[in-house]
Amino acid sequence: MDENQTLTPNQIIVGEHLYNEAITLMIQSAEHELLIFDQDLSHGNFSSLATYELLQKFLSQHIASHLSIILQDTAHFQHQCPRLLNLLKTFGHKMSVHVTNQSAKHAKDCFILADGKHYIKRIHIDQARFKYAYDDTVSVKALRTRFDELKEAIEDIVSMSPLGL
Repeated sequence: MDENQTLTPNQIIVGEHLYNEAITLMIQSAEHELLIFDQDLSHGNFSSLATYELLQKFLSQHIASHLSIILQDTAHFQHQCPRLLNLLKTFGHKMSVHVTNQSAKHAKDCFILADGKHYIKRIHIDQARFKYAYDDTVSVKALRTRFDELKEAIEDIVSMSPLGL
């Protein structure tokens, strides 16, 4: 039903494959900052070698680049995304992974913000309906406010050091 649709910015798009492609485009567009809110990173090809390489390139290219991820559940991240765990180990000074507390578990959308101007937003985790856009600072500002609110609901941080330091 949805696989014939093309990947076009500023439109509601349906399809897991297109969602994966749009995430790739969003990561490629980022130069300094990537903010990711997701339930568990099980959608979007986050465990793939290609996504790992894109994120590694992003974190390596600029001295001030930063990747911040907020998750509701870390099981998939910790067990199915070993490459991302490796990135966290290598780039812990430029990358953080946080877990929300119970008050934020009701959120069922997910989004990625790039450099304060580009975004992709999955409308509901259970359906591959999403929208993405470039140079849309108004939408990104609203999502950034939401990201900051989610940061206030952080319960824990995922750390690669035994003491969490």
